[in-house]
Amino acid sequence: MGGRSGMAVVPAVLALLASCGLVARDTVPAVSGAFGSRPVISIPRATPDSAPRMTVLSLGRGRTTVPGDVVLADVEIRRWSDGLPYLSTYDAGQPVGVDLGSASRLWREALVGRPAGSRVMLVGPASQVSGSAGAEIVVAVFDVLGGYPPDARLVGQDLTDLPGELAAPVTTLIGGSGPVVTRGCRIVVQYAVISGHAVDRPRGPTAVVLAPGAVPPGWVDALAGQRVGSRVAVRTPGAGYLIDVIDRL
Repeated sequence: MGGRSGMAVVPAVLALLASCGLVARDTVPAVSGAFGSRPVISIPRATPDSAPRMTVLSLGRGRTTVPGDVVLADVEIRRWSDGLPYLSTYDAGQPVGVDLGSASRLWREALVGRPAGSRVMLVGPASQVSGSAGAEIVVAVFDVLGGYPPDARLVGQDLTDLPGELAAPVTTLIGGSGPVVTRGCRIVVQYAVISGHAVDRPRGPTAVVLAPGAVPPGWVDALAGQRVGSRVAVRTPGAGYLIDVIDRL
């Protein structure tokens, strides 16, 4: 399930592209570093082609993403002109969530059909690669952590169904059988906010770091020690949540 399930390196991809005349060797950024770690991107001095291009740097062995998924990925974007960071999710530990149902054609090309654990590079104008204005060329490297259906709740009752009165601060409604959740780890959740006796629409799937300040109050104590596949109700003063633990990254 998680994106760290291993990689199978795609051999000689860049050399093949260059030999076929599809892209010049001196305009291909070099990327090093292991999947899941912040990539080291070496940008050539040559003037880049303005046409966007995509390269699969390595393939993972997890679940393959499909059209309509929400893909969670870490991303590092750097400017071609000076190599300075444009955007990075690695330090904060908060990956982006890309809804493939509404993503741009370029992002769909890069992220559909990629097994979790894959690393993909996009090079092109910022307006197409990062969604920001401008024609500046940027380099984006994605680590695909996983793809999840938009309604990736657990099998069983709908997440919007409130099972009676929940007076306890923490109630385990469904016990999971997957990996144990620990403090400080990254997990994928879908959750709904409890308002009085009603439950709002589900939110997610999204990845969070199970640490104070990174998640709402009460989540760390409620979810630490649970297993992937659990559904937990959390009540705190002034707030309440129904949480499905979908995956551990």
